[in-house]
Amino acid sequence: MSIVLILVTIILPPLAVAMKHGIGTTFLINILLTLLGWLPGVIHAFYVNSRA
Repeated sequence: MSIVLILVTIILPPLAVAMKHGIGTTFLINILLTLLGWLPGVIHAFYVNSRA
């Protein structure tokens, strides 16, 4: 992952997921997790972006 993507993942997790994977189910899951709490959204974004 690039430094820019890591910073975006920390600041705005759904944007980082959308940048890497587009608008889809992972994006919607990340929005839901981010709304439930910032940390679950960040963890999910790091997991999704490092997996692919």
